[in-house]
Amino acid sequence: MRGRPGLVTAYRRDMSILPTTTQRVWFFSFCIVVAGLTFFLSDDLASRGASAAAAAIGAIGLNLVTGWAGQISLGHAFFLGVGAYTAAALGGESGGPLIGLGLEMWIWLPAAGLVAALTGLLVAPIAFRLRGLYLAFVTLGLVFIGEHIFREWDSLTGGIGVGRATAKPVLFGYDLSKEGSFAGFTLSPEQQYYLFALIVLLVMALFAKNLVRSRTGRAFSAIRDRDIAAEIMGIHLSRSKLIAFTVSSFYAGVAGALIYTFIGFVEPRTFSLTLSIVYIAMILIGGAASIMGSIMGAVFITFLPRIVDLVAGVVPFIEESPSGGFLTVVQVEQILFGLLIVVFLIVEPLGLHGVWIRIRNYWKAWPFSY
Repeated sequence: MRGRPGLVTAYRRDMSILPTTTQRVWFFSFCIVVAGLTFFLSDDLASRGASAAAAAIGAIGLNLVTGWAGQISLGHAFFLGVGAYTAAALGGESGGPLIGLGLEMWIWLPAAGLVAALTGLLVAPIAFRLRGLYLAFVTLGLVFIGEHIFREWDSLTGGIGVGRATAKPVLFGYDLSKEGSFAGFTLSPEQQYYLFALIVLLVMALFAKNLVRSRTGRAFSAIRDRDIAAEIMGIHLSRSKLIAFTVSSFYAGVAGALIYTFIGFVEPRTFSLTLSIVYIAMILIGGAASIMGSIMGAVFITFLPRIVDLVAGVVPFIEESPSGGFLTVVQVEQILFGLLIVVFLIVEPLGLHGVWIRIRNYWKAWPFSY
C-alpha cells in the first residue's frame, strides 16, 4: 500500500517464504554470491564447503523431527549410514568383492534417501507410543543396532578397519570427480562437489521451508508444544509423527550419500553415537526449528576445525602434537564443541539464527533501537 509498504493485508502473504521485495533481493543476491565463490575457493575450502552443504541437509532433517515435531532423536547417525551404504551399493564399482551396481547419481542419490525413509518408516510406529527421554533411548538403540549391522555385513561395508570406496559421482554421463570447465573457468572436483551440494541444499531447504509452513508443519509445532492439546484440536498424532520421522530419515539418507561420496571412502565405525551428537550440536548451535539455523550450525561445526587451526597459529600454548604446548588442537576443538553447546543453551536458546535476528531487528529499528 502507498506509504505503508510493510503493512501485511493477507495471510497468504504473511506465510510466504519471502514476503517482501527486500528479502527476495537479499536472498537471490546471497545465492549468487555463494555460488560465485565456486570459481575462487581453494580446493580445501571448496571441499569443506561441500561437506558443510551436505551436512546442512542432514541437520535440516534432524530439525524437522526434533526442532519442529519435538521428537528427540539420537539415531540420526544410523540413517546417515543407511544412506551412505545404499549409495555405495548402488553406485559403487560392479563386479568386485563388494556389492556394487555401478548406477549413476540420478538413481543412487534419491534411492539413498528413499531407503533411509523406508527405514525411518519402520521405526516410526515405536515413536507413536514414546516421547521425551524414552524416545531418545530407543533412537539411541538404533545407533548400536546399525553399528552391529555395518560391522558384520562385510559384503556391503568392507568390514571394520577396511571400509570401502563410495559411489561414483557420475551424473548423466558427467563425472564430477574429474576436472571440468564452466563459463571459461576450469573447475576442480572439489569445486564441482561444492556447486552440486549447494544446488541440492537449495532444493531441499526450499522443500523443508514449504513443509513447515504448511498444515503438516503447523501440526508438527502443535505436537511439540503440547501433544494432548493438539490431539484434542483434531491433529492426528500418529500420522504427523510418521511424516516427521520419514521425511527426517530421507534428508539424513541424502546427506549421508553426499558426504561420503565427496570423501570417497566410508568405514563402519564412522556412524557412531558421536556423529549423532554432532548433528544435535548443529541444530542447538544454529537454532532449533529454523531452516537457516540448521544451515548456519552445519557450516559452523564443519569449519570449526579450520577455525581452531587458525587460532593455534597465533596462540602459543596450543600445538599440533601432545608433546608441544599445554593443549593440542584436537583438545581445544573438543572443549569448544562442548562449551558452545552449553553457552548457546543458556545464553541464546535460538542459536546463531537468534543472534542474527537480534542484529537484524536492531538495525531495522535504528536509531530507535530500544
